[in-house]
Amino acid sequence: MKPAWRVILGAGLAPILAVLLALAAALQDQPTVPAPVETRVDDVARAMALLRHHDPRRRPPGHLGAAWLSERDLQVLAGHGTRRWLGADSRVRLVRGGALLQLSLAAPPNPFGRWLNVELEFAETAALPELSRLRVGRLPLPAWLARLATPWAARRAGLQAELALAAEVLQAVHFLPQQLHLTYRWQPGSAQRMVAGLIAPAELQRLRAYAEHLHRLTTQVHAGWELQLPQLLLPMFELARTRSAQGGDAAAENRAVLFALALFVNGRGLDRVLPAAQRWPRPLPKRVLAGGREDVPQHFLVSAALAAEAGGQLSRVVGLYKEVSDARQGSGFSFSDLAADRAGTRFGELAVQDPHGLQARLAASTSEGDFIPAAADLPDQLPEAEFRRRFGGVDHPGYAAMMSEIDRRVAALTLFR
Repeated sequence: MKPAWRVILGAGLAPILAVLLALAAALQDQPTVPAPVETRVDDVARAMALLRHHDPRRRPPGHLGAAWLSERDLQVLAGHGTRRWLGADSRVRLVRGGALLQLSLAAPPNPFGRWLNVELEFAETAALPELSRLRVGRLPLPAWLARLATPWAARRAGLQAELALAAEVLQAVHFLPQQLHLTYRWQPGSAQRMVAGLIAPAELQRLRAYAEHLHRLTTQVHAGWELQLPQLLLPMFELARTRSAQGGDAAAENRAVLFALALFVNGRGLDRVLPAAQRWPRPLPKRVLAGGREDVPQHFLVSAALAAEAGGQLSRVVGLYKEVSDARQGSGFSFSDLAADRAGTRFGELAVQDPHGLQARLAASTSEGDFIPAAADLPDQLPEAEFRRRFGGVDHPGYAAMMSEIDRRVAALTLFR
C-alpha cells in the first residue's frame, strides 16, 4: 500500500507545488516600472489640443479621421488609466509594428515578493492590434489565455462599453518608433455613448440625487441670483453625509457632489454631459461667489473634482496650465486663482482619502474661510512678460517661493489641519 499512498500524496501535492512555484516566478521584490510618470503643463496643453481637434461633436457621422499620438501621449494616458482602474504604474514603449505595455502593481503581503510585474506585447495587424506575448514576473503565459480573460477583466472593471466603442470606431492602428497612428470613423451617437460609458448606473443614481437637491436649493431655499459658496457646498455635503450614513460609499458620494457642483458653478448642467440627465429637474442658474469673486468657486470646485476623480497631481498641473494660458492670451497669470486651485485640490484629495472625516468637518463649518485661503494680497492678472520679470517662470525660485506661501496658507485652513 505504501506506493499507492505515495501516488495519492504526490497527486494531491503536485497542484499545490505548481501554484507555489508559479507564485514564486510571478511575484518579484522590485517593480519593473520604477516610478509613475509626472504629468507636465505641456502634456495637458497637448491633450486639450487633441481633444478639440478630434471632438466627435465637430465631425459628421461617418467622417474618417486620423490622429498621431506620441509615445509620451500614450505614456501619460496609460499612466492615469492604470492608476485609476488597476492601482498600477505603467510604462509604454512603441516600436515599428508593435508596442510593449509594462505594469507594476503592489501585491498583498506574502512570502514570495512585493510586486506583481506584468508585460503585455501587442502586434500590429491588418485591423486592430493583437496581444502577442504575456509575461507575469518571470512567468511566461500563453497570449491566448490573456485574450480569453480580457472580456472578464473588462466586466470586472466596468469597461465593456468603452472597449466595444473603441472596436467600433477604430479602423486601424499602426505602430512606429515612438509614435502611434490611429485611423477612426465616428459613428452616430459616438460622443453620447462615450460619455454614457464613463458613468456606471449606480453613479447615475447618485448624481440624480444631488441634481434634485441642487434643484431644491436653487428654486426653493435660495431665491436670490447670487449665492455664497457655503450656501451650496455645505447642504450638498450634508446630503452626502446622510447618504453615507445610510450605507452609501462615502468617497463616491463626495465625488458625485463635486462633479455636480463643478459643472453648476461653471454654468453647465449635468444634462450637457449626461444624456440621462436631460429628464432630471434642472437647477436655476445662479452666480456663486467666494471672496466676492465668481472665479474662485470655479477654480476651487473644478480642482476638487479633478483631484477626487483623477488624483491631486493632475489637478495641480491643470490649474497651472490654465494660468499659463491666461498669462499668454487671457486675463493674465493669477496667484489668487492658483490658491483656489490648491485649496480645491486638497479638498478633493480629502474627499476620497478621508471621506467621512471631511463630511463631519464640513457639518461643523460655517465659513468659506475654513476651506479657501485669503488671497486678496496675492499678485493677480499678470501678463506673461510681467510674470517672467517678477517671478522668472514656473521653474524658478520666485515662483516656487510664492507657491510655498500658498501651500502654507492652505495647510493652515481649519478644514485641512
